[in-house]
Amino acid sequence: MSGFQGAGMLLAAKAGPDLPAMKDFLPPQILFQGTPFAINRIILIRIVATIVLLVVMSVTASRAKLIPGRWQSAVEWLLDFVRTNVVYQVMGEERGKRFVPMMTTLFFTIFIFNLCSVIPGANMAATASITMPLVFALWIFAQYWVAACREQGFFKYLRSELAPAGVPPLLLILIAPIQLIEVLLIRPFSLTVRLFANMVAGHLLVATCLAFTQYYLVDAQNALLAGAGVLWFVGGMVFTLFEMFVAALQAYIFTILGSVYISQSYPELG
Repeated sequence: MSGFQGAGMLLAAKAGPDLPAMKDFLPPQILFQGTPFAINRIILIRIVATIVLLVVMSVTASRAKLIPGRWQSAVEWLLDFVRTNVVYQVMGEERGKRFVPMMTTLFFTIFIFNLCSVIPGANMAATASITMPLVFALWIFAQYWVAACREQGFFKYLRSELAPAGVPPLLLILIAPIQLIEVLLIRPFSLTVRLFANMVAGHLLVATCLAFTQYYLVDAQNALLAGAGVLWFVGGMVFTLFEMFVAALQAYIFTILGSVYISQSYPELG
């Protein structure tokens, strides 16, 4: 039996680590299977993250003091950062006031959803499937189209988008369809894919480092390979910290690009 066990261990060692794959982002349904309300792991992460965010912000607001403590100061700094450095800086204060609640909601939601990728028990960003980034992008562009029609009127807005000033009439035959595709498809698609791809890439990178760590330190059962396992573990920790930075950065990029797109609905700002 010892010979067969040794051969089995050798084959297991040669099999290599269990690396993450794209199928990991389509986990099986765990609740209400086979119904329109079916919930898988990533949807459950979104639900829990949303509840936690609402509870934390509600408790923070209910316990707000005139002289804030550290936690209240941090939350107020983030709120002021989104209002001043994202919305007002792009749109101006007068017009930006209308969109501060929306952009603040987007920033905090995307940041917390992204941060789930490094939270134990979740280990996956809630934005790591394309559905959620697409919903956020469509919300941005719904507001963009509504604001454009409100400020310019539908036909004037459509003419300004499809027929940019200074373009010769003959070229409009080519330019107008391209402009229409850009407004309806390319801009929402690029905003969606930017967030989705970054969070998927970060998850795969961290998960790969940890998979090699487990393989070299545990599965391989080889003292010579343990050093490599330690290096992979250090790499995993470094990329985990980097993933936390990316979580905040992508929330900032998404909201500031959303502010830029919405600002283009105003002729003098576009």
